[in-house]
Formats: sequence, C-alpha cells, structure tokens
Amino acid sequence: MRLDKYIVNSRIIDIQSSTLPGAFKELIAVCDLPKSVTSSDEELLQILLEREKTITSYLGEGVALPHTRIPIKNPYMLAIGRCPRGLKQLDVNGVESVNFIFLLFASENTKNYLNFLASLARYFQDQAAMAKLRESLALKDFQLEVRRFLAGESTKPLGKSTKFNKQILKEAAKIAKVANCSSIVVFGDTFAGGVEPELEFKGLNTVLVTQANASKTESQGVDAHLTVRSYSNSRLSQLKNAIFIGLTRNIFKYNDRLCCVGGIPSSNQFDSIVVIDIEKEFKSIINENKGILPASVRPEALERVIAIATEISFEGREGKPIGCLFVLGDSENVKTYSKPLILNPFHGYKEEDRNILNPFMDETIKELASIDGAFIISGKGVLESAGSLIHAPDYIHSVPGGYGSRHAAAAAISNATDCIAIVVSSSGQVTLFRKGEMLPLNEKGSQLNF
Repeated sequence: MRLDKYIVNSRIIDIQSSTLPGAFKELIAVCDLPKSVTSSDEELLQILLEREKTITSYLGEGVALPHTRIPIKNPYMLAIGRCPRGLKQLDVNGVESVNFIFLLFASENTKNYLNFLASLARYFQDQAAMAKLRESLALKDFQLEVRRFLAGESTKPLGKSTKFNKQILKEAAKIAKVANCSSIVVFGDTFAGGVEPELEFKGLNTVLVTQANASKTESQGVDAHLTVRSYSNSRLSQLKNAIFIGLTRNIFKYNDRLCCVGGIPSSNQFDSIVVIDIEKEFKSIINENKGILPASVRPEALERVIAIATEISFEGREGKPIGCLFVLGDSENVKTYSKPLILNPFHGYKEEDRNILNPFMDETIKELASIDGAFIISGKGVLESAGSLIHAPDYIHSVPGGYGSRHAAAAAISNATDCIAIVVSSSGQVTLFRKGEMLPLNEKGSQLNF
C-alpha cells in the first residue's frame, strides 16, 4: 500500500516541544484542516490526549502513532514530526524516548481505516528504513527519507545480481512448465534489498512473498504480493503460511501446483526450487471442507491472527514460552460453547478499538495470552472476549497423542461451529484447526518442514 500520497513536505517537521501535548499541538497546526472540521485545534488536541490515557499511541522503536477520525474529504491525512531531543513526558512505564510521531487523521466515512493503520505500523518493522530516518541530519533529508519510507522504497543495499540467480529462475520456469504448475512463488527476502532480477514468467502467475511491504512489484512482473512474517533463517520458512493465506485470498486454488524459489534470507542468492502440490499438502483440511475460510471470516483478520500467534510462539512472554488459543469466526455460536474464567477485558470498548487489525492491540493480546482460556474473535477481527473456557461437545477426532487439552478444545470447537481455531503450544508450534482437522503451520526451530 502506497502511503506517500497522503503526505506533503509542509507536514513533515522538526518538533520543538519536549512534551507530548506540545508535539501534538505543533503537528495539528501544520495540518491546515478544512473548514468542514467542526472541532477546533484545541478540541482535537484534547481528543488525542484523552485517547492517550485509554491506550498509548507508542508502538515501540521510538515511534508514536496517534490517530483519530475527523470529517475530512480525503480518506487520510498524515503529519510527521521528528523529535531531536526526544519526548520527556509520555505516560507509559518504562517506555524509551519517542523520536518520531506519525499523526494520522482519517475520514469518518473511510471503511478500511484499520487496514491502513495496520499497514502503516508494519512499515516500522523495517529496521534499515528506520535507521535511515534516524541518520537524516537536515530537515530536507529527513523529508526525502520519509517520502521514500512511505512509498515502500527499500533503503537496504541491493545485492549484486549474478548469472546464477538468473539461471535458477530460468530453470524454475522450465520445471514449472514440465510439472504443470500454475504459479511461481518467489521468496523475496532472499535478497537484502528486494529481488533484483526481473520476475517475468510467460504463462505463469508470479507471486512474491516477503516479510515487509514491497514496492514496484508490478514493474517486476509480479501478479500478487503476500506479506508473511518469518522467524527463521531457513530456506522457504514462510512457505506453508504463504500458501494458506494465498488460498484464503483466492490467489491459489486447491488443485494448483506451485513452483517455489528461494534461498537463505539476505544471502542475495537463490539456492532452492521446490514443487508443492497444494491438494496433497493440505489434504486434511481440503478433503473435509472445500471452503477453507468460514463465510464470516475476513482474510485479513485470519492473516493477523496467524501473525500474532507466530510472534507469540517465538517470543513467548518475558522470555518464557506460553501457549494460547484463538477462535476466529461464528463468534455468537462459539459463545454458546464457552464461559468466562475472568471478567471480560474487552467489554465496553468500541469495536474499532478492540479489532485485532488495530496495531495497538498487539501488546494487549500478548499480555492476555498468558491467562488461561481462549480469545473469541468475530470474523471481522473484533475481540469479543479473552480468558474464555471452551466446552464444545466431545466427538471422535484425529488429534495425535501428545497434544493437550488446548488442542482438543480447538478441534472440538472447530467441529461444532463454523470457525477456525489456532493454537500456540508452549513448545512453539502453531496449529490451525478447521472442521476438527489439524494443520501445523510452523514448528519452532524447523528447517525445511513444509
């Protein structure tokens, strides 16, 4: 998603104040809001500060992302401030200095507000790009880097293209045709600065898989782009999650065969070609249910649940491994098979504020994950409850020995209702359940486990 069209240089400034209210005030002042905005600058400042008391806008890595809806014509408006001295007053325990503030105003009528917010938050995961912002000395240089940053232009050095990489791609195209593949899947994180060789395969769809947002994919001959986080340096470590997400987005079909090309991340060298038959790989799910995605579940909500579950599986909490359960979709029916173990921490909040697509929910979810019980989430991504005991009717299931009650509950609820259940085990494995059947999405520390 290109975000640079919502910013102009006049709204990229150096903050003079050393306090959060003062910084917000400076950013509001440069927005030059239209007359249709009924709230005054002072009223907007109070709205932002009141929201700050409810949930901090701090995202980590020195970045704060305050946001609110106002009556403006354009879908979004961004104002960005650099805080050379850092902000001294931010009401968050143990928070490091805030160096950048990205103020976002969204139209009251825009429908993909949370998707935009989530896309913007993902940009801050690009460590090389963030380093460039910090290295910029003059304001003009900072403005230029911000525009590049929001355009999705990589700031990492490109690896030198080699004849071997081009030859690998040529051989992959030959293999794909012989194997009757429908698509070639390229794992772009093989290259530190994005895939350098042009990806043009006649008669084949080209799907690019990367951890972060990619730019200029159309000019590279890319038909679809999947953003899939990886927590391993193994070859093609994102493969299973990428295929599953591609299925939910209708990028792939169940009877497709894929030719996958990749290598060790940041090595700048392709070294692996793998052919995957989707129907065989996902036969436990596909045979039972041709519609892998429940009718009520949005693909972006499922992608976000999988991403958070994967983060929890690798990070744990405070250095300790934890297990948890997410139940996504058919939430009203799921509630009939559950009861609360704790007071519902999401009760009373607006749906927008407790949507899993909201990046400010990440830390809340990870903190609550250590509590016994399941997260119940609507198909739109709205967190309905946490700490819920699932007691779906027992049935004959095929959960292998060695799996615990959390997996049994996930299998049962996915069979009793039209939902998807995702389990994070304390060993680090992430497993998806659909119609009582299980599909391991990753195993911590695995190398070429597809």
